[in-house]
Amino acid sequence: MLTSNVTITIVAIGALGTAVTLVDLGGIGGDDTKPPKAAAAGLSTNDMLANLTSSSDMDKVAADAIAHAKKRAYEEHQRELKRLREKAKRDAAARAKLKAQQERERLAKSNPSAAQNKAYGKKMNALKGWDRCWPSLLTLWNHESGWNERAVNPSSGAYGIPQALPGSKLASAGPDWRTSSPTQIAWGLGYIKARYKDPCGAWAWWQAHNWY
Repeated sequence: MLTSNVTITIVAIGALGTAVTLVDLGGIGGDDTKPPKAAAAGLSTNDMLANLTSSSDMDKVAADAIAHAKKRAYEEHQRELKRLREKAKRDAAARAKLKAQQERERLAKSNPSAAQNKAYGKKMNALKGWDRCWPSLLTLWNHESGWNERAVNPSSGAYGIPQALPGSKLASAGPDWRTSSPTQIAWGLGYIKARYKDPCGAWAWWQAHNWY
């Protein structure tokens, strides 16, 4: 009987050791980089339903609080965008104003005086062979523009020393027609020659009609 009990005990211990060994070997040999079978297979419809029903629905007060917070965040974002857009407009306007002021100052420094423009006119008139008509040209453009290369007639829009109408007609004498006195004078002398032969004829016409 004793021998039988010992034999049973030894067999039981051996079986237990084998079981432990199998468990350890399974743990050691497994690939822990792979997800569990249940996760790899994805959630079933029942699993998803279980997740939906396992937690209680959100309280309406809590949901409203979240919605209000989202609304405040959105409105604050819109206010910030508006502020940035307005700042950009102000900055652009300030830059444009500064640029215009700098351009006016640059032109003021580079602009010839009326006396310089008259000197250009006298020389160019002489080159045309119209020395005798210089007094007529001087008086004519004194009346028209005061020999100001940026003179603009507020009624008609006529522009420059010879008061071309429209001012863009001066472009035929050069691309710098808006600011160049010699370019404007060259155009004016060409106009006078084509229509009145010389400044003497142009001034005579002006005296009779107050335009030329």
